Order: sequence, then C-alpha cells, then structure tokens
Amino acid sequence: MTIDLTCDYLGMTLASPIVAAACPLTGSLDALKRLEAAGAGAAVLPSLFEEQIEFEEQMFGGLSSYGAESFAEAASYFPALDDYNTGPDEYLHLIEQAREAVQMPIIASLNGVSNGGWIRYAKQMESAGASALELNVYYLSTEVNVASARLEQNYYELVSAVRETISIPLSVKIGPFFSSLPNFAKGLVDAGANGLVLFNRFLQPDLDVERMVIDPRLELSQRVETRLPMRWIAILDPQLDISLAANSGIHSANDIFKLLLVGADVTMIAGTLIRHGADYVVKLLDDLRKLLKEHGYRSVSQFRGSFNHQNTPSPSAFERSNYMKTLTNYVVDRL
Repeated sequence: MTIDLTCDYLGMTLASPIVAAACPLTGSLDALKRLEAAGAGAAVLPSLFEEQIEFEEQMFGGLSSYGAESFAEAASYFPALDDYNTGPDEYLHLIEQAREAVQMPIIASLNGVSNGGWIRYAKQMESAGASALELNVYYLSTEVNVASARLEQNYYELVSAVRETISIPLSVKIGPFFSSLPNFAKGLVDAGANGLVLFNRFLQPDLDVERMVIDPRLELSQRVETRLPMRWIAILDPQLDISLAANSGIHSANDIFKLLLVGADVTMIAGTLIRHGADYVVKLLDDLRKLLKEHGYRSVSQFRGSFNHQNTPSPSAFERSNYMKTLTNYVVDRL
C-alpha cells in the first residue's frame, strides 16, 4: 500500500509533514540539501533578529547574553562574531542561496517585538525568494501596570504591520502564556496571520550559586513537551481556519502521528536534528509510514484532525475534568 505523506501548510503543498524548525542546521546549505533529500517538507531558516537589523554588529555582544535567556534558537548557538554572518544583508543572501539550492519551501524567520523600521526586511525577505515568513514574537512584560490586553494588542499591531508589507504566507510563532489563548489566536488570524506555530520554546535563566551569576543553560526539548501543543492544537483546529504547526518535544514518528491526529498540519523539529543530524528524517518518515499502514491510513489527509477537540469521543480529555480525574487516580494508585 502506497502511503501519501504530502500535506498542506500555509497554502503550500509539502512532501511530508516534517519541517525543519529554525536552528543552526538550517543555516547550512549542505544541511538544507540533506534535509530535502531525506524527505523534509520545508525548512525554516535561523531567525534574523530585530536587534541585528537595528544595531548589527555593534549590538551583537549584548544580543548573545540577552538571547540566551530568551530565545531557544538564538545566542547559545551563535559562533564567534568573526565566523558568523550577523547582518541582514548576509541573511538575505542566505535566502537567495537556499532558494537556488533546494526545491522545498524555504521559510524565512523574523524575530522581534516592536513595530519599527526593521519590519521592512520582511518585504526584502520575500524579494530574496522566501516561500513564506515565520514571525517569531516574544515580549516579556515585567511592569505591573502593563495590562494583558495592551500586550496582546502589541502583537496584533505587529502582525498587521508585517502582513501589510508582504504577500507571501505569514505564520506567527508564539508562546503558550496567554490568559485566553483561543481568543488571542483568533486575534492573530484577524490581524493577518495565515498560520500559528505552537509553541515557542524559551530558555529560562538559572542561577549558579557557586559563582553567584545568572547562568542560563540550553536544554534540548523532551518528549513530554509535546503535550502542551497537542492540547491547544486539538482545541484550536476546529475553531480557526488557519494552518497549525506543532513545535517542541517531537522526537519520534509516534509524536508526529499524535500531533497530526489532533489537527496539526505539520510538525517542526530542531532538537532531534541537532541530536541525530539531517538524515534522521529518513527514519522518522519510514516509521511514520509504518504507523499509517498499521492503522489502515493511506494518506495524512485521511486522518489529520480526527482526534481534535470537536471530533474526539471525549472532548473533556483536553479540559479540566480530565485533569481532576488523572490527578486523583495518580495519588490513589500510590497510597
């Protein structure tokens, strides 16, 4: 039985539901070629940061320490300045080279928080040949007088500004920390987003008590982390006409299968590629085909979303009632 792994993401037809997430690997033309040969459906290039655009090399040192506490794909992976193309012009050149090197969609990534002049690079990314743009937004509110509604409005204004600048598909990569995520997601759609990436994985600061300094450490994702995007993709899929990408903790074909079942259009992997290399995509896809055969599916479209919040036999499994039951049973089993 032939298995059709093609899928639709942001209006683009991909060869498979595995997308290489923004990470150092996707900044290499050789790695992009190997990812495509292995069967990856698309690749997201490493992010171009607002700070890089506005301050370029002058701010690079500060970005390294700032990003290590904020962006899982950022400064902890940055090589020395002499070896790294830090400027926006080099990034645009990378898009052009990647577009010539592979046939799979190349998704540019723009990482920022303010509605400023740096947004103009979204249009330049499109002109350089990007198939789509992933807007990676993270703003850490530390002021007690900043209301959540104001924070969300900042996101909407930023997405709207980028949407007005480009005609290619636009996805927004967000974190999970919003009081009403479904309503916030709808606002992003209304602002012009064509897709959502759930979720951004932020590094958290640690404290080295021996040296008495803040010492953020990079920890690659664990499989248990898929449960958070799994819940929210299941809830959002039947409510929003938008592409949904699952991100964080995806290490096996079983993880991919689960996320597609609840409604993900694609799954994004970075830590798995860092651990095993680009060629590991071959194993993931082979294992995914086996899973589909075992369950009698011929294509991804045949089952995608069949276990979302609307279609599952037990919608409460994604809600509070299941939390209470699971927690109670866990405690009782160990008395």
